[in-house]
Amino acid sequence: MDPESLHLDTENLWTRLVSLLSKNSEWLSAKVRFYLPTVDLDCSKALDPESIHVLLRRLYTQNLATWESFIHSLCMELDVPLELEVPLRSIWGPKDEFSNQLGAGEDSHPEPPLHHGVKRPFQSCGSSPRRKHCRKQQLELAEKYLKLLKISAQQYYGSECPGARPTHASPQVYIPPILQGSRAPAPLDVQEGATKGDPEATDDTDVSIQDLFHFKAPKGPRVTVLLGKAGMGKTTLARRLCWRWAAGQLDCFRALFLFEFRRLNTITHSLTLPQLLFDLYLSPESDPDAVFQYLEENAHQVLLIFDGLDEALHANASSTGADNAGSALALFSDLCSGTLLPGCWVMTTSRPGKLPACVPTEATMVYMWGFDGQRVEKYVSHFFSDLLLQELALAEMRTNERLRGMCAVPALCRVACLCLSRLLPGSPPGQSTALLPTVTQLFLQMVETFSPHGTLPATSLLGLGKLALSRLDIGKVIFSMEKDIPPPVMAFGAAHSLLTSFFIHTSLEHQEIGYAFAHLSLQEFFAALYLMASNTVDKETLTYHVTLNSHWVLRTKARLGLSDHLPTFLAGLASHNCRAFLCQLAQQEEAWVSSRQAAVVQVLRKLASRKLTGPKMLELYHCVAETQELELAQFTAQNLPVQLSFHNLPLTRADLAALASILEHRVAPIHLDFDGCPLEPHCPEALVGCGQVENLSFKSRKCGDAFAEALGRSLPTMGNLKMLGLTGSKITAQGIRHLVQALPLCFQLEEVSLLDNQLKDPEVLSLVQLLPCLPKLQKLDLSRNSISVSALLSAVKVAITCPPVRKLQVRESDFIFLLSPKTETAVQQSEASNLQDKDNLKKERQSRSLELRLQRCQLRVHDAETLVELLRKGPCLEEVDLSGNHLEDEGCRLVAEAASQLRIAQKLDLSDNGLSKTGVTYVLRATRTCGTLKEMHISLLSNTVVLTFAREPREQEGSCKTGAPLTSFASPATSEMSWSSRRIRLTHCGFLAKHIERLCGALRANCELHRVDHLDLSDNFLRDEGVALLAQLLPGLGPLQSLNLNRNGVSLDAVFGLIACMSSGQWVFHLDVSLESDHVLLRGAGTGRDALAGRCEQELPAGAPLLAGRQHYTSRSFSLQGCQLEPRSLACLCAALEKCPGPLEVHLSCKTLCDESLKTLLQCLPRLPQLSLLQLNHTVLSSKSPFLLADIFNLCPRVQKVTLRSLCDAALHFGSKEEQEGVCFGFSGCRLSQEQVESLCCSLSSCKGLIQLDLTDNLLGDGGLRCLLKCLPQLPISGWLNLSHNGISQEGVLCLLETLPSCPRVCEVSVSLGSEQDFRIRLSKEKEAGTILRLCECSFSPEHISRLAPSLSQAQQLTELWLTRCHLDLPQLTNLLSLVNRPAGLLGLRLEEPWVGHISLPAVMEVCAQASGCLSELSLSETQHQLWLWLKFPHQEDNSEAMANRLAHCDLGTDHSLLTRRLMETCARLQLLSLSQVNFSDDDTTRSRLLQNLLQSSCELKTFRLTSSCVSTESLVHLASGLGYCHHLEELDFSNNHLCEENIELLMGALQGTCRLKRLHLSHVPLEVSSLALLIQGLSHMTLLQHLSLRHDQIGDVGTQNLAAILPRLPGLRKLDLSGNSIGPEGGVPLAKSLIHCRCLKEIILGNNALGDPTALGLAQRLPPQLRVLCLPSSHLGPEGALRLAQALEQCLHIEKFSLAENNLAGRVPHFRKSLPLLRQIDLISCKIDDKVAKHLAASLMLCPALEEILLSWNLLGDEVAAELAQVLPQMGQLKKVDLEKNQITACGAQLLAQGLVQGSRVPIIRLWNNPIPAEVAQRLQSLEPRLDFAFFDQQSQAL
Repeated sequence: MDPESLHLDTENLWTRLVSLLSKNSEWLSAKVRFYLPTVDLDCSKALDPESIHVLLRRLYTQNLATWESFIHSLCMELDVPLELEVPLRSIWGPKDEFSNQLGAGEDSHPEPPLHHGVKRPFQSCGSSPRRKHCRKQQLELAEKYLKLLKISAQQYYGSECPGARPTHASPQVYIPPILQGSRAPAPLDVQEGATKGDPEATDDTDVSIQDLFHFKAPKGPRVTVLLGKAGMGKTTLARRLCWRWAAGQLDCFRALFLFEFRRLNTITHSLTLPQLLFDLYLSPESDPDAVFQYLEENAHQVLLIFDGLDEALHANASSTGADNAGSALALFSDLCSGTLLPGCWVMTTSRPGKLPACVPTEATMVYMWGFDGQRVEKYVSHFFSDLLLQELALAEMRTNERLRGMCAVPALCRVACLCLSRLLPGSPPGQSTALLPTVTQLFLQMVETFSPHGTLPATSLLGLGKLALSRLDIGKVIFSMEKDIPPPVMAFGAAHSLLTSFFIHTSLEHQEIGYAFAHLSLQEFFAALYLMASNTVDKETLTYHVTLNSHWVLRTKARLGLSDHLPTFLAGLASHNCRAFLCQLAQQEEAWVSSRQAAVVQVLRKLASRKLTGPKMLELYHCVAETQELELAQFTAQNLPVQLSFHNLPLTRADLAALASILEHRVAPIHLDFDGCPLEPHCPEALVGCGQVENLSFKSRKCGDAFAEALGRSLPTMGNLKMLGLTGSKITAQGIRHLVQALPLCFQLEEVSLLDNQLKDPEVLSLVQLLPCLPKLQKLDLSRNSISVSALLSAVKVAITCPPVRKLQVRESDFIFLLSPKTETAVQQSEASNLQDKDNLKKERQSRSLELRLQRCQLRVHDAETLVELLRKGPCLEEVDLSGNHLEDEGCRLVAEAASQLRIAQKLDLSDNGLSKTGVTYVLRATRTCGTLKEMHISLLSNTVVLTFAREPREQEGSCKTGAPLTSFASPATSEMSWSSRRIRLTHCGFLAKHIERLCGALRANCELHRVDHLDLSDNFLRDEGVALLAQLLPGLGPLQSLNLNRNGVSLDAVFGLIACMSSGQWVFHLDVSLESDHVLLRGAGTGRDALAGRCEQELPAGAPLLAGRQHYTSRSFSLQGCQLEPRSLACLCAALEKCPGPLEVHLSCKTLCDESLKTLLQCLPRLPQLSLLQLNHTVLSSKSPFLLADIFNLCPRVQKVTLRSLCDAALHFGSKEEQEGVCFGFSGCRLSQEQVESLCCSLSSCKGLIQLDLTDNLLGDGGLRCLLKCLPQLPISGWLNLSHNGISQEGVLCLLETLPSCPRVCEVSVSLGSEQDFRIRLSKEKEAGTILRLCECSFSPEHISRLAPSLSQAQQLTELWLTRCHLDLPQLTNLLSLVNRPAGLLGLRLEEPWVGHISLPAVMEVCAQASGCLSELSLSETQHQLWLWLKFPHQEDNSEAMANRLAHCDLGTDHSLLTRRLMETCARLQLLSLSQVNFSDDDTTRSRLLQNLLQSSCELKTFRLTSSCVSTESLVHLASGLGYCHHLEELDFSNNHLCEENIELLMGALQGTCRLKRLHLSHVPLEVSSLALLIQGLSHMTLLQHLSLRHDQIGDVGTQNLAAILPRLPGLRKLDLSGNSIGPEGGVPLAKSLIHCRCLKEIILGNNALGDPTALGLAQRLPPQLRVLCLPSSHLGPEGALRLAQALEQCLHIEKFSLAENNLAGRVPHFRKSLPLLRQIDLISCKIDDKVAKHLAASLMLCPALEEILLSWNLLGDEVAAELAQVLPQMGQLKKVDLEKNQITACGAQLLAQGLVQGSRVPIIRLWNNPIPAEVAQRLQSLEPRLDFAFFDQQSQAL
């Protein structure tokens, strides 16, 4: 475009423009630097008209967009005459608003281009070959280039440049931020690192900046990473370093290069390092190769700064290639690794987060924390040159805590100062609190400075916002004017320094001008403005941008996002204070803006309800604080977790301030945990006044003295703080002084943790001395600090003198105080008593206990003396642990001697202190005067020396008071046991035989004053000699309970010597020896199963009363394992055992025992008359051993039981002749075959009292069974013969049946050929009248049936045959019944097959009709698949006349006439007919008619049952018709059927003729009123009725009253069951009165009714004396009624069962005062009975000698009742079950019950499920006493 066409050739217009700009040359210079950053202007000279003309021409020729933007800015910012403005605006753009200039910000001054100097076009320094130069020429070129670098840096970063001159908006003095450095391998690691620089510097020098490079560099790369959040001044610091270097203040560097990754990102092709340094930064005047060579040779003096590493693209790019070319990040990576320019210094800046992998792990990490309060005030002082404004601004900063917190970010501090400069003139003090409450509103105030006259430049602001948002969405921060920025927007941004310009390269050959916002936060703010105020953005898009960014994404994505603060600004714009501004900006109504604000708040509310990570939580808190919404803040606060943790996250004061602003609205307490978080030194100041914080914990190496000082100011203001933790900090003595001053003001503190802080003795002691000042403190943790022994002893003294201290634990690095603070009431009482009694201090010492653990503290003998002196003056000691020190023999002796004076309650641990064998005897003698010593354990191998103590006698007496009711069960011997008995364990001490005398001397010294119960000398080297000597000296040690000699190298000869101790030593009752494992243990009486209580005492939880009550048995036992016993050895053993008193049990176990040895052993048995048991466990015997054992009866007639299992486990039980009842033999799993049966039977034939023979799991088979059956008549057995698991098949079963006629003594046979493989035969002494044969799963085929039937016919003694799942189908059954025929007698057949469930009644009758005998009983249950037949032989033919009379009443159809006739003949003698689950419907009346005919023909029928069936009315008509002919009927059962009124009427009508009816069951038959009336009317005529059962028939009170009225007509009634009929007192009382007429009544069952006490009182007055059963469960009875019933039962001497379960008997429980000799069961389940009232019941049980079941489950019974029951159990010989489920019995009560079982009770089971007994204790108790059942299911029931 030429000038003529644009009217610029007019001399007048051109001259005017030049003239105007001549008056504003500074403005023109600034614009030229902005639009043409490559132009080099001389700042010291003014512009002349010629120069202005040249500059205008260059602006115009640059490009059209640049010229338009320049003209737009000219018209907006300068006072342009109208005649000049009109032609300019008419050609280049519309009018725009005018505004004032915003002062330069952190990055608002013109930025340096990548290329400062002039270079030849298309010159590439990296492509030419390097030439050789002489040294002098190279140095000259290098010096010129370095000088050029400094000049360039001075030009662009120097303070003399325009735009950086000192004004009110641009202070000349640089205020350094707080820097904190570390050598950590990662920026977020807190385990290493050290603080660098001086963050407290207050002068004008950059001390902290200077220290960035004052560290000892390693040999590898020297890399510094500067980390700081946005706005902290990272870029400013980088440019400041450039200026400092140019000014000569960083003389350690010869060359410095500064690059920005955001500009390097525009380079799309690969670069070499020379191209990066020379083509893109500054080119040498000549020979770049020589210069680069110089830089390589002096790399240690070269610093390369890369700004914005977090903005680098291609974070995962690899290093450069073979040509050393790559991306900018690849070059950076090679520089860091030393591949390029090795030895150079590299510095980079980045926001916190995951750094790229190219950053070396050894890089120095420096954190930038912004400003503290002092720096803020310094910055404000320099910002305001006017002293009055300066004072006003400082006053605002000091009074506005929120504003001062925002100013901690340097970028915000500048903005705040700018806003204050506008607000302060003419405004009242404190105005900033209302106008600058949030960061967003701070930016809004900045925007409002653009329109001082009230006209908001909405179009420009929205234009900037649209630009900002569109670039953020695609991740761009650099814009192009031609492509991205409209000229008006460019002009507005340039006018207010919102946009900056710089030169960028897209390639080495192409360059252009780029633009960016002065700061990324500005871009995010304007993007938020556009989202909130633009009508082109819908709500969905708006809310889409309200999200929380998690920085942990950076672990997989190494580049940070560009919208970190966008959600925060959106939240800030949602504040109601921003509504007016947004309405004006959007030019919309308030409702439109409010709805968009509400949408943002709603999104934040949803986010607040979610579970978020630490970074997201912090961002949410910032957003919520920006909204100023009280309800949202409260909601967020209430949704905070109780434990709020932040891990590895850099935190500033602003972050904690945002958190504190949320906590202000929380009601519940909260726990704050900052773990591994780099923290700004003064950030604890933000927590001032946070009363909601209960726990506060910091774990960071970054916390130093400044942090401690700030924390000390905050702690006293946190009123609810209970726990303070400060771990791994760098606090020194100075910081500790601040904490020591603050902690006494925190009266509410309960725990203080200062571990791993490298504290020394003075600091530690100063903290320890604070213990009396913290009344509620419970724990002080000073672990992992440095403390000496002297300081440790000083701390012990404090622990002794400070009453609240209850435990001091020191172990290597651990150093912990545990305290028990007194309550306020206790403190007041203590103070009052101090005034009254001078002895209170002594009493307090006695009542207080202290636990002292000083482990591995380097204590020596002299330290032990000091420690003992301190402890003597101290309180009672719960435990003293001095293990791991260097006390040696003398120190251990000193402490052991002092033990009696130290009043140690539990344990003294002297382990690992260098004790020797001699020292062991020292300790033994030193403790002889200690009366409370309970156990001593010394093991020199494991360096263990532990002394356990018992409490003082007075303490035991006090603790036993609560358990007084339980001690009544203890025996007198146990009650009087001395509390000073002790256990001594001297294991692994290396004692030899020569040490025994000295050792026994020391032991005797102990035994003189105290009894030693258990002595353990295991794992020494005594050998036979030492054991023999010890056996001689054993009587001098007094009566022991056990002596352990395990692993002492003892042989069998020494064992024979020890056996003598069982006869000579009064206390040795048990000797257990295992030569294989070198096990030798001597035990006294009461240490085996016969003293269960003694073992349980040690296994029950601590604090449980020690209840003994031992039964001292005289039984002795000898156990020998793990040795080969030859005949000679066995003879010597038996000779030694002859002298042992009895009864004696001998247990032997060896690998094998030959026949000769077994014969020798058996031949010696007669010489051991005291022998009660001989066991051979895990001992392999030969196949002849069963025959040798079978002949034992001839050698020793005292034998009672002989068992041999698998030829390796044998047991022989012996008894006296008086106890001889019979002999049991068992040879299971002995591989006995058919050939050996005859020999075995021959051996057993001499045993006349054989009562059981067990031959299970052998190899007999069918042949062996046949042989055994032949010998059976000669075998004198009268009991069970068990042949299970012997491979017997159906052939064997049939053989058995064929043999039955020749075995008249067989009374029962049980066979199952299924998986159980059961085969048992029971024989009697005499001939049995009836034999029962049970066959299960025998799978009979038709061929088997043909053999089975003759056997059944011939076996005349067989009375019952059970066939269960034997695959017997209907034809086979029919065939069997037809074939079985006997001359006389009865035969019962019980069949259980699946097909029985769906067979029809006619089919059953057809089968019965084929039977050879007469059918006397028939039962059918379809559900249970069972058919029961009783046949009577012979079949008697009825005379034709009687048959004709019966058939005359039958309805004979043509099809069934023959069947019916045959059935009538077979069932002529039928006496019982039972049908269950049989349906009689109207659709098919065949069943009912057949049943009718059957009933009519059964003239002798006495019992008819039809239960749980569906009977239609028509079918019932048939049944009733048939029943009318049953004149001998005595029992009728119609239970579980549905009978309507018509059915009842039919039934009663049919029963009118049955005058002999004695039992009527109509249970579970819901009766209506009319039906009930008919029933009662019918009952009134049944005068012979004995049993009446009407359970669950809904009779009610009216029906009961009517029933009571007719009971006098039933004088023979014996049983009345009316359970579950909703009977109340109105029906119960008349019923009770009418029972007086039932003089034969024996059973009254009225449970599950609401009878109440009135009915119970009535029954108590009228109970018949012959009563046997009284059941009133769940009858709403009270204690009074139950007690009266129990008293009345005392007159019923025949009572057998009494049940009052599920009644409320709290307060009084029924008990008996007279004997009830026949009572078998008492049921008081769920009656709310407790210990207090149950004592009388337990005592009265002794009056019931026949009692079998005691049911007391689901009550409130405790240990007292358990103690009473334990006394009763041994005296109740018939008791079979005690149910105590779901009570309150503890482990002590269970122990008492176990003792009762041990003392001789025969109770098979005691149920204890769901009592408060720990599972492990229950398991141990059950292993010792299996009859205690803690399982959910009843083990006894399962066994049945």
